[in-house]
Amino acid sequence: MSGSDQRPGIRPRPTLGRRLDIAARRAFPVTCTIVLMLLTELPFGFAAQTALLPALTFGCVWFWSVYRPTAMPPPLVFLTGLLLDLLGYLPLGVGVLTLLCIHGAAVRWRRFLVQQGFAMTWLAFVPVAMLASALSWGLTALLGFRLIPAGPAAFQATLAAALYPALAIPLARAHRSVADPERA
Repeated sequence: MSGSDQRPGIRPRPTLGRRLDIAARRAFPVTCTIVLMLLTELPFGFAAQTALLPALTFGCVWFWSVYRPTAMPPPLVFLTGLLLDLLGYLPLGVGVLTLLCIHGAAVRWRRFLVQQGFAMTWLAFVPVAMLASALSWGLTALLGFRLIPAGPAAFQATLAAALYPALAIPLARAHRSVADPERA
């Protein structure tokens, strides 16, 4: 609770600047995720650059769903998944369902994970990333009516698990500063 919530009485209406600041802080998690998704589409020339898009998206959705679920509600996860489908050339609905499953797992285990350290959150993310990649692979094969190689899905899961610590450090700093509506 902030200090103003502890004092009863009439409170002045927040100024326009303060309301805009609060709105920007609440929108930061989704905006940050979308900006990272768009950055992965820039032509950097990496050999496995296409696997970065789902790997970073999985990590962002997991992180924000665990630490700030009100800023990453299911409708916004749905829209993020739709963008993942469009940017990743996936059949429509694959990214949506995958990200909603990641979000659901994160929200389900949130109370436990918030009390644990980073290592436990990361260890919980690894099987979720593996299952999400397997789900994405299975749905893509099913909707394409053909069997596709599982190697890229395994690489995607490994990349998501490996990149999560590097992704979580700046996201944790942002969580404590920029993305915190209480600091507005």
